[in-house]
Amino acid sequence: MEQRDNSGVLFKNDKKETGNQPDYKGNITVDGKPYWLSAWVKEGKTGKFMGLAVSPKEEANTTAPKSKPSSGFDDMDDDIPF
Repeated sequence: MEQRDNSGVLFKNDKKETGNQPDYKGNITVDGKPYWLSAWVKEGKTGKFMGLAVSPKEEANTTAPKSKPSSGFDDMDDDIPF
């Protein structure tokens, strides 16, 4: 199913283990960019409402640790005898 721009979906989180985890999870696309969408059912003065959080979906390649650029100098390759 192709998701339309500026729309999203939420599903009940059946795997919720702690109170901090969202009650609902899903995704949303805004301006062609995908995001994760989380929702918590909360109680307010006038009744129940949903608190929302949005975070960017990152590709698997960007979550890997970045390697340090090489300086071309290896300080372990010297002739000091100690």
